[in-house]
Amino acid sequence: MTSADPFVLFGDWFAAAAAAEPNDPNAIALATATPDGRPSVRIVLLKAWDACGFVFYTNLDSRKGREIAANPFVHLDFHWKSLRRQVRIDGRAEPVAAAEADTYFTSRARDSQLGAWASDQSRPLADRATFDARLADAAARFPGDVPRPPRWSGFRVVPSAIEFWQDRDFRHHERTLFTRDGDGWTSGMLYP
Repeated sequence: MTSADPFVLFGDWFAAAAAAEPNDPNAIALATATPDGRPSVRIVLLKAWDACGFVFYTNLDSRKGREIAANPFVHLDFHWKSLRRQVRIDGRAEPVAAAEADTYFTSRARDSQLGAWASDQSRPLADRATFDARLADAAARFPGDVPRPPRWSGFRVVPSAIEFWQDRDFRHHERTLFTRDGDGWTSGMLYP
């Protein structure tokens, strides 16, 4: 691991993952917790990243959306098995600007846009036919452009710590931890 800037190193690793991973190199495990500390983890897709943080989108009324609203501290974990690498990110989830969410929503496939209107994400569903009917209703409601639903947006995870983990033989892994220090970063190694 060569860079003193965790975002430069992440860019290098993410590019390698994009070239090597057979499916979804942008898949991340997102861990949230309820206000009383009960954890929950699921896979989401990274849709943007820069030196300000890591962005994903969701229904704000979903379980993850509700948990982030109550407790914005989250953990992200990229695991690129084919590269034998992992990046772990501790941070705070902050809402993206409405214009940013609008821009991303517009880039989505029409069927994905309609799905955002039809789904009460994380809520009980009686049967698939109910969801399919809601999709048809959304398609009829929006025959042209599909606007972003008011309860659908994104979060930017602003990191306080980023760990880079590289698998090594005999479990002698290489681990480098970057910790935010004011406007910069400090780094050091961790035992495997």
